[in-house]
Amino acid sequence: MTLMQILMIVIPSTLLWAAPLIFTALGGVFSERSGVVNIGLEGLMVIGAFSSIVFNLTFVGTFGSATPWIALLVAMLAGAIFSILHAVASITFRADHTVSGVAINLLATGLTLFLVKLIYNKGETDIIKHGFSKVDIPILKDIPVIGKILFQNTYWTSFVAIIVAVIAWYVIYKTPFGLRLRSVGEHPMAADTMGINVTKMRYLGVIISGALGGIGGGVYAQSISSNFSHATISGQGFMALAAMIFGKWHPLGAMGAALFFGFAQSISIIGSSLPYLKEIPDVYLLIAPYVLTILALTGFIGRAEAPKADGVHYIKGSR
Repeated sequence: MTLMQILMIVIPSTLLWAAPLIFTALGGVFSERSGVVNIGLEGLMVIGAFSSIVFNLTFVGTFGSATPWIALLVAMLAGAIFSILHAVASITFRADHTVSGVAINLLATGLTLFLVKLIYNKGETDIIKHGFSKVDIPILKDIPVIGKILFQNTYWTSFVAIIVAVIAWYVIYKTPFGLRLRSVGEHPMAADTMGINVTKMRYLGVIISGALGGIGGGVYAQSISSNFSHATISGQGFMALAAMIFGKWHPLGAMGAALFFGFAQSISIIGSSLPYLKEIPDVYLLIAPYVLTILALTGFIGRAEAPKADGVHYIKGSR
């Protein structure tokens, strides 16, 4: 197998597995830049995966090939609505952000499994007929060398995720909204003094986080698992959280880290078909993504500084 052939397998697979992580990690960036710790990303992905699959199965006869994209919008809306629970608990009632995030994860898993059994009378949904499938991107696929590696047998969702990461960077660092969002995560009292509504900005940060987390779950379910069960989302939300920290709470850094973790996940699936790696027992390839996540965090978390008011409650008028 030549290097070109290896790259044609590894890179599209990496982009496929990285796309859900990119969306969800970006959601974490918005939430934590506003000062709200959100370890409920796993639960938000679960909600997104569940709602997208159920919508897809229900309305595929109505919307046809457009169903997966519309299902993503439904997942986005479901994630945004569900994240309001975390916002209310952690911002309005000033509950511990970590405890609230854990509650979101547990509630999402329990609620979706209950609804699956209620709707389908079994522990998992049916397989969707129309999900995100491999495509060759017109014009770009004909570029010498790069075209074959990046733009053949790939997925539209991977490139949408990268575009959204660039947009997120622009919004957070180049717009008045982004400046206000970062200010309430760094020094909410100063932001309040300047007339910025701290509570409103933090709510928006958490809701955007929920929307992007829902999209991440919807992308994963409709491009990788093709159905929903208790094991559909199994650690991807925590990987996205790790990518956000590894990327130092920066949209482009989070995207880069998500690509790294996506590569690790893809290797665990396709490694047995690649030279050198095929000699490694499957169990080691399967645990590789989680081991790399731990190593990345232990190696970099000390050097990555979170927003100064991340996880700190703000009471108007207090010092």
